Amino acid sequence: MQGVSVVALLRHFGCPCCWELASVLRDTKERFDSAGVKLIAVGVGTPAKARILAERLPFPLEYLYADPDRKAYNLLGLYFGVGRTFFNPASAKVFSRFDSLKEAVKNYTIEATPDDRAGVLQQGGMFVFKGKELLYARKDEGTGDHAPLDDVLNICCKVPVT
Repeated sequence: MQGVSVVALLRHFGCPCCWELASVLRDTKERFDSAGVKLIAVGVGTPAKARILAERLPFPLEYLYADPDRKAYNLLGLYFGVGRTFFNPASAKVFSRFDSLKEAVKNYTIEATPDDRAGVLQQGGMFVFKGKELLYARKDEGTGDHAPLDDVLNICCKVPVT
């Protein structure tokens, strides 16, 4: 398959900032669809935790994948740890999106947090692939630091779909 795919790795299903990112992805999905781009969102936690986010946000479950053991995160070398999660200056970016965050978490529940609490220290990232070719990679520096979706959409729209 040589289509273009956007793979958004959320932090974990109980992270309010990830609910915000998932809501932005959901609201942008039509633009991805019109460009012929497949959207995939992955989060740390079990399928049951993914369903909580999908039902309460809401987010389409058919585009949401659970990675309870953080295998994709490790494979892609995404950041992990206390410093990145709580003390990274990039995390302050979330305050500029307060209204978006507030709207995304109106049905939030902490029940979506992974049972393995180490999962809350995982940072996410955004990747664009054409088949197996990596076109774009961005590792989130800290909690709430996400790839600019306009950049991701621009990359997707420049790639001829075969």
